[in-house]
Amino acid sequence: MLVQLTISNFAIVKSLELDLKPGMTTITGETGAGKSIAIDALSLCLGERAEASMVRPGEEKAEVSACFRIEKNPAAKQWLDQNDLESGDECIMRRVITKEGRSRAYINGNPVPAAQLKALGHTLINIHGQHAHQLLTKPESQLAMLDHYAGHHRLLLNCQSQYRHWQQQRKVWQDAINNQAEYESQRQLLEYQVAELNEFALAEQEYAELEAEHQILANSGQLSEHCQAALAALSEAEEGHCQQTLNAAIKALEQLSELDERLQPQLTMLHEAAILLSETSQELCRYQDDIEIDPARFDYIEERLGQIHRLAKKHQVEPAQLYAQHQQLLAELESISGGDERIEALEAACQEAVAQYHDAAMALSDSRQKFANTLNDKISKSMHQLSMEKGQFKIDFETDISHAKSNGMDKINFLVSTNPGQPLQALVKVASGGELSRISLAIQVITAQKIDTPSLIFDEVDVGISGPTAAVVGKMLRKLGDSTQVLCVTHLPQVAGAGHQQMFVAKRSEGQSTETSMSPLNQQQRIKELARLLGGSKITESTLANARELLIAA
Repeated sequence: MLVQLTISNFAIVKSLELDLKPGMTTITGETGAGKSIAIDALSLCLGERAEASMVRPGEEKAEVSACFRIEKNPAAKQWLDQNDLESGDECIMRRVITKEGRSRAYINGNPVPAAQLKALGHTLINIHGQHAHQLLTKPESQLAMLDHYAGHHRLLLNCQSQYRHWQQQRKVWQDAINNQAEYESQRQLLEYQVAELNEFALAEQEYAELEAEHQILANSGQLSEHCQAALAALSEAEEGHCQQTLNAAIKALEQLSELDERLQPQLTMLHEAAILLSETSQELCRYQDDIEIDPARFDYIEERLGQIHRLAKKHQVEPAQLYAQHQQLLAELESISGGDERIEALEAACQEAVAQYHDAAMALSDSRQKFANTLNDKISKSMHQLSMEKGQFKIDFETDISHAKSNGMDKINFLVSTNPGQPLQALVKVASGGELSRISLAIQVITAQKIDTPSLIFDEVDVGISGPTAAVVGKMLRKLGDSTQVLCVTHLPQVAGAGHQQMFVAKRSEGQSTETSMSPLNQQQRIKELARLLGGSKITESTLANARELLIAA
């Protein structure tokens, strides 16, 4: 429940602090006094768009804060907890606008984006504007109103989710069809490239092996020559080769070790060196025997390497990467070759997504029609109370996949008949301005009874209503105020008198300055204000008596 609204330097309001009570509070005032200005300020506090023009001329900033009691509002408490904002028994929302148009928002003293004000505001208060009857003629607004009344949020969310899934699947399928010609061209290129590489048949390590063998064959003469020189130095030279020198050293050390045992380890190492030297010589001999100068093999390897380099250049890769490129092209060809099968699979997935959306939309439609039947009866009865004794209301449904949207397949139309014998026709075609206002008000009051928000605001929704009908409207709103906090901006004395309490809006101009104020009225002040609404600027005993009767009747 809204308990306090504080406004500073907002439009023509310099300073205003309102303490609000449960029940129905009516707000009245002279034409042009700014009766709706508190509602406009509260809307700003609830996240509506901020503009520099909202700041009172000559001031640096405007500020609005609203305090709500939320101890009996689990939805608001849950939202605050989920967003890590303090959730006691009170919630304070605050908005500051500078004269440059910059805006700052706060919840319980914590800076937040303005979007969070709006999200929390939905759990705290619901505002019915004076132009609601105009929106009522729009099919999308009619559908939104029905969904709001039905409260089937899960069905609506599921339908929206299935619709998005269907659209995604359809896009993928359509893209595959549109790209099929491109895929065919790509497939032909891949087939040519793969056939060429298949024919060449390069093995995984072949390039590295050919490179190594080519290097050996290209240098076989030099290898043989240097190998022979090494063998000569080790063991095959006529004089002074390593073997002779080592044997001489071993012989000398054998003689010395007989004289000094400490030389025995060195002698052992020389024997081991002699063995290694002999083995090395034998290995070099075998290596030299294996060196063959094979011109035919050399030519084959050069030709093969040349082809590898040409193909690598053609595919814009390094020669060592040609094998990997071949495998990648094979994989791409395999994936693209099943194009027809892929399109068929995508079509099947799209059909399945359509079926899932259809089921979700039909479940939503069934719920809508169930609640529409209830609304038809309630709104028709309210029309009877609002001086349309033979009036009828009906929500007409046209449900088809051709109307598919994220909010279902239903196309609805509000039909009314306001006179006996008149067939049901579209609301916009049948109802006069006054009738439209009354029907709109009936719908708003009935749907408000299903809303969980603890505060409701009606901003001049009784436009076009007068006489006995106005008294009925007052009773309807007062009854609503018995269970919910209702704030009602009105120009009708019958509605104003129905309030549990009443506030008066006044405007005062001094020189170049204009200021609006709002204050609660006591019993005597209410009688005078109701008399003014009844009789205009001239208040007589008769109008005062009528005003007293209005309060007694309420």
